[in-house]
Amino acid sequence: MANKEISNNIPEKELITDNLMSDDQTKQLNKKDTTQDKKIAPKSDKSTKSFDEISNEIFRDLVSKKDSLVKEIKELETKKNEIEKDIESNFKGQSDNIAKRVKGFQEYLTGALQNLSQNVEKLELVSQPIIVKPSPLDDNDKKQNNNTNNIVNVPALSETFKPDEEIIKSCFSIFTEQPDFYAEPWKLRRSLDSSDIEIMDDWFFNMGGRGSLESRGSRQKNALLSAGLISILGELYGDQFQTLILASQPERLGEWRRILQDSLGLTRDDFGPNSGIVLFERPEGVIERADRLEANEELPFIIIDAAETSVEIPILQFPLWVAFAGSDNEIYDDLELN
Repeated sequence: MANKEISNNIPEKELITDNLMSDDQTKQLNKKDTTQDKKIAPKSDKSTKSFDEISNEIFRDLVSKKDSLVKEIKELETKKNEIEKDIESNFKGQSDNIAKRVKGFQEYLTGALQNLSQNVEKLELVSQPIIVKPSPLDDNDKKQNNNTNNIVNVPALSETFKPDEEIIKSCFSIFTEQPDFYAEPWKLRRSLDSSDIEIMDDWFFNMGGRGSLESRGSRQKNALLSAGLISILGELYGDQFQTLILASQPERLGEWRRILQDSLGLTRDDFGPNSGIVLFERPEGVIERADRLEANEELPFIIIDAAETSVEIPILQFPLWVAFAGSDNEIYDDLELN
């Protein structure tokens, strides 16, 4: 009986140990699971860190690329500035050479114009006798006087305005008075000094209304003196004359128009092909217009700007013209401003 109990007890111990073993195994398995979970968790941490590192690297690459692009842009801008400086320096150098050549050519033309004016002044403008021979069809009484000559006196050029001297002198006296800003159109609304009056007197009574005058130093002064001449010619000829102004640049013609408009009380309608004053950039137009006026028994009055370095020969044939001869410095400064 005892042996049976012992034998019966052994399996119970084994069962107990088996149960204990199973409990231990379950604990160990649980521990393994926890350790595996612990091991897996850091792996997920490593993956998140690697993503941050990758994003940081991408950001760094973008920043570096941006910096390189900025550097390249700066280099291109410096190259652009250098190229622009080279272009400006080259253009200025070429423009200086061109300006020197133009100035030399102007000096040559100015000398030629001065020689021409001197030669014209040396011409004998004294009246020359014209011998008229009698016709063979004359009566017998006239045949007896074949040896006699009939002399016809042609008035000298300086005496052209002699009959109108009183009117011209009265205009001179009005010009020296206080300016009349409300005078009628085509009347001078400004005053002139004594030197201007002397020049106008010489142009009328010594030059006969045609010749070259020394520039007054600026286009404004030349235009003011011309306004005085236009006002006097308007008193003498009324609407039977037209003023033709020659200046080869639109800016110069614009300045002439503004000064004459202010000095004579004119409007824009007074400047045009069918008006009192016509503006020209080329001498051919002036000559053609003057020929038409003479064909219509009207009188052209030609004014040539001081910047014009030459006078076309056909202009010299017309009865009324004035050419302002500018100095070398004045012409060169005018070219630089334009």
